[in-house]
Amino acid sequence: MKAFEIYQKIDPSLVSDMFLWIRENDRQLYKSAIATLTANRKLRPVFVEKKSIADQIAWLHKTLKLKTSDTIGEHLFQVYFMKGQQELLIGFCDGMGIEHDGKGSVEGSLPDTLDDEKLKATIDSLVGAHDPKLVTLYLRVFNLQTQDGWENLAGALESDERLTLV
Repeated sequence: MKAFEIYQKIDPSLVSDMFLWIRENDRQLYKSAIATLTANRKLRPVFVEKKSIADQIAWLHKTLKLKTSDTIGEHLFQVYFMKGQQELLIGFCDGMGIEHDGKGSVEGSLPDTLDDEKLKATIDSLVGAHDPKLVTLYLRVFNLQTQDGWENLAGALESDERLTLV
């Protein structure tokens, strides 16, 4: 599943939380996202900037559902998780035995395979500690980090009833 497809299926409240966090914590990224997405649609940023915050977020979400917005959509997810959801990233990396910098940024390369038992235990732990929809979003974004993703992670995302985006 590509980033634009995730935006098509995601609970709008997760997108709202993400953009509110980005707006409050990385104003430049928020403005850059609006500028890039409006340019892709041949609009001026003021078209979106004049809207209420809720309407801006709704417009951003609608636009990120388009295939042409895939790259920026994935980048926004990555920044949000790297800066705004570090506890979740650290929990995943620790659970999977992936070396990281203490903030969730992987050191070295990603593993070629994910251990099935560690993956199940890590998912159980993360779902117990965080909103399952947020965990699902993170796992889907993590699975985008290699060309074909990890087969067992993709399988867990499809078969585990707790791991839904809506």
